[in-house]
Amino acid sequence: MITPTVIKVLLPLVVSWVEAQENIILREGVALTAPLVLDAKRIGIQHPEKVRLRVVRAIPLPANAVLHAMAQKLGFLSPFTAGLTLRYGIYIRADCWGDRRLVVHELAHVAQYERLGGIRPFLEQYLQECLTVGYPFGDLEQEAKRVEQELCG
Repeated sequence: MITPTVIKVLLPLVVSWVEAQENIILREGVALTAPLVLDAKRIGIQHPEKVRLRVVRAIPLPANAVLHAMAQKLGFLSPFTAGLTLRYGIYIRADCWGDRRLVVHELAHVAQYERLGGIRPFLEQYLQECLTVGYPFGDLEQEAKRVEQELCG
């Protein structure tokens, strides 16, 4: 069973996984196109030049079995996940590449990482919301959906 205590204990491992994945994306990904930079600025991202997108056949799941199970149990990471934001790095599943609506949604999460002060504070809030109200009903996810709707209709 996943509890707030379990999340608190696992948080350092989650942060390490996110940092490692972000580094891969920043190294191997591509910069935002000019129209997406404009979207990022509209959303309020302070450093759109840092954002990178990386196309993948499937969003990577943590190799650590406990983290893998937690991500799937909380519902925000599965084989069907189309995009995943890891601070300035964004994975986009290959069959969703070019979907502006998805990228705008993920850019909203980039803005949240910035606003909340980085990886650890974002994850503390996001995981807590997944645990208490469930994915995708937490405030951060709902905010990203609103931004997506406002910019993309």
